[in-house]
Amino acid sequence: MDEDRPIFVQIAERIEDDIIAGALEEETQAPSTTQFAAFYQINPATAAKGVNLLVDQGILYKKRGIGMFVAQGARAVLVEKRKEQFYEQFVVAMVREAAKLGITTEQLTDMIRKGGGAQ
Repeated sequence: MDEDRPIFVQIAERIEDDIIAGALEEETQAPSTTQFAAFYQINPATAAKGVNLLVDQGILYKKRGIGMFVAQGARAVLVEKRKEQFYEQFVVAMVREAAKLGITTEQLTDMIRKGGGAQ
């Protein structure tokens, strides 16, 4: 766990990562808050807060008496969300820094290709 960020956010991100990676498929049951609490040795209320974040976003839903399940279309929603975050956090920052350094779009594209991007 990263001490700089709230644990419940990290729990939510862990579930998101598993959904994106296909380890948790749509319409399958997600780990319970009790399982997260035991695994990470945290308060079950903290784990529940992370799970409830995803319920509020429509990523997970509750089947009464059974547990939490991954919603239909959750992976596509999460991939789109992460692409937007990637754009904001990395692409915009990279383009701004390139502009400060006088790097042209063509030079920046070449750098990306050289770094292992699109060939």
